[in-house]
Amino acid sequence: MSVLRSERRPGAYYDSIVLMQLQSALAAEPGVSAAGVVMATEANLALLESTGLRPAGAATVPDDLLVAVRADTEAAGDDALARLDSLLDRRRASAADASAGHEEDYRPRSLETAVRMLPEASWVLISVPGRYAAGVAKRALDLDRNVFLYSDNVDLDDEVALKRRARSLGLTVMGPDCGTAIVGGVGLGFANRVRRGGVGLIGASGTGLQAITSGIHTLGAGVSHALGTGGRDLKQEVGAVTALQGLDLLARDSRTEVIVLVSKPPAASVATRLLGAALETGKPVVVDFIGYPPPGRQLGNLHFATGLGDAARLAVDLLDSSTEGRKAPAESSGARGLLRGLFAGGTLAFEALQGLRAFLPGVYSNVAIEGVEPLDDPTRSRGHTILDLGEDEFTIGRLHPMMDQTLRLARLRQETADPEVSTILLDVVLGHGSHTDPAAELAPVIEEILERRKRLEIVVIVVGTEEDPQDLEAQTERLSQAGARVFSDTSEAVAHALRRHQAASEELPRVDPAALAAPLAAINVGLESFHASLLAQEARAVQVDWRPPAGGDRKLMAILDKMRGTDTDWMRRESTP
Repeated sequence: MSVLRSERRPGAYYDSIVLMQLQSALAAEPGVSAAGVVMATEANLALLESTGLRPAGAATVPDDLLVAVRADTEAAGDDALARLDSLLDRRRASAADASAGHEEDYRPRSLETAVRMLPEASWVLISVPGRYAAGVAKRALDLDRNVFLYSDNVDLDDEVALKRRARSLGLTVMGPDCGTAIVGGVGLGFANRVRRGGVGLIGASGTGLQAITSGIHTLGAGVSHALGTGGRDLKQEVGAVTALQGLDLLARDSRTEVIVLVSKPPAASVATRLLGAALETGKPVVVDFIGYPPPGRQLGNLHFATGLGDAARLAVDLLDSSTEGRKAPAESSGARGLLRGLFAGGTLAFEALQGLRAFLPGVYSNVAIEGVEPLDDPTRSRGHTILDLGEDEFTIGRLHPMMDQTLRLARLRQETADPEVSTILLDVVLGHGSHTDPAAELAPVIEEILERRKRLEIVVIVVGTEEDPQDLEAQTERLSQAGARVFSDTSEAVAHALRRHQAASEELPRVDPAALAAPLAAINVGLESFHASLLAQEARAVQVDWRPPAGGDRKLMAILDKMRGTDTDWMRRESTP
């Protein structure tokens, strides 16, 4: 009959990798049939209970190391437990050998000491248990370091507080629960070895980042940086703080030519804000919001992927394509107000709506499309309105607006009389059967309106060829001379109009691009395997010999914070809007 032998070591913290290795080593000892090596949290005690390894009547606290073995005899169990220290010593020796020649063998007990040892470190990697992670991350921010927060089980309010604090300091927090990143060619957490190149990525999905970066490598291209955000960054409560910082960083990074955004379905309002920021980057951006309905295949500089593999292919194709002819986004005029569209072409109106509904709240139309509100009265616009003037309610008793512009000209004057309207979208469709000279009628009205409304912008999409009887070049030139912004593509016109209607961004310190510079130097707090990975990639790194403060006793931790004068209310303040 087997026996259960156990040992408790108060306050002896080890990370999960060490615990797994010790458990495997003990299970391999002679006469041992099973072993459990855990930190004594409730969840871990329940796991020991389910496997028949929980010692009876053992009083523990979460930061106790609890070791249990089931052995054939008491002697075999005692011998296995007696080997615990030698197994730990052997592991420490292996870790020391792995780090030899990279940094000093001394492992500091505090972040402050680690920063003094490696002052060039821009990053602190944190993988301690979730109940302590926010406090460690806060200390890293106070030391002016960016944070890669692998730890999970961090309260959402703490995440919001950390990210707002980081943003106010011109720093960034990737995570919590951020499993993957590549910074300056060095993988953090779980990352694949990929060549360096011109594609930069931002991901609220760690495995999504790995799939796309691996795909880019397989297709022969490379990665500048891959910035993880943590899975909750695109939630309404968090507001994509890290993703927005990542977009700004990659937009300013000279190595990054194409940007990829990947995430599980984001909150609708957050997706709107993030897509708006992507429009402003001036670089091609591939978007793969998994499960989120895209506004089309392309909208301005945004390219929408249908999956992870498609995102990789799109990024590489954009990287390989000539940059000649790419238009940098126009400077935002700062004009907000309302957008109104008066279309003769129903399909063009539909395409415009697909793009606008993903970016603007309160879009109305007489065209039935999901995500767009129906107009109660098509003769009166409300909010942002797109009208198809070729619908039945507008063509009873009159010609189609592609032939007769009388109604559209009247409606154009009506819409621009509203001082809240700042942008007008129009289409002009040339060809046989259409109005013989639409610009001759439109241009004088546009000139008249723009003379009266200096800050108004009129955007015109002209569809036609140089062979059309109206003369495409002459039509375009006449409309441009009248003051209209002329495009030949609906998505480009919509993207241009949208830039005038993006919410004003809050003026905050920006993350220093040096955070992405190579060679990478980082401080690791938690999983020793992450430290070993950094060294294997020739990054400079210091491992902190972290232990739970006050042995994990929350009351004692609070007392120590007060004694040190630590501000214990910062998270509540930072997480309050």
